Amino acid sequence: MVDMHIDHKVLRNLREVMEGGYLQLLETFLEDSERRLSQLHKAKDAAELGLAAHSFKGSSSNMGAVELARLCQQLEERARQVPLYGIEDLINRIDQEYQA
Repeated sequence: MVDMHIDHKVLRNLREVMEGGYLQLLETFLEDSERRLSQLHKAKDAAELGLAAHSFKGSSSNMGAVELARLCQQLEERARQVPLYGIEDLINRIDQEYQA
C-alpha cells in the first residue's frame, strides 16, 4: 500500500529482509535524517544544498518515505538553478513532511 507519505510495501520488505535489525535500521534512518535536515538548513551554497538533498532523497527513498524523497528531489533540482529563489519554502516543506 502506498499512502501519500510512506510506501508500506517497502517497509514490509525491509522488515522481512532485516528481521531483528529492522528497528536498528529505523533508528539509524531517524538519526541520519535529523543530521541531513540540519545540513539542509546550514548549507552555505548551492553545491552543499544539492548534495545534502541528494543524500536525504536516497535514504528517504530506501525507507519508503516517498513524499520526502520527492521533495528532496525537487530541492536537489532547484539547487542547480541560480539564483536560489524559493528554497526556504521547499526546505520548510521537507521539515513538515519529515515530521509527518
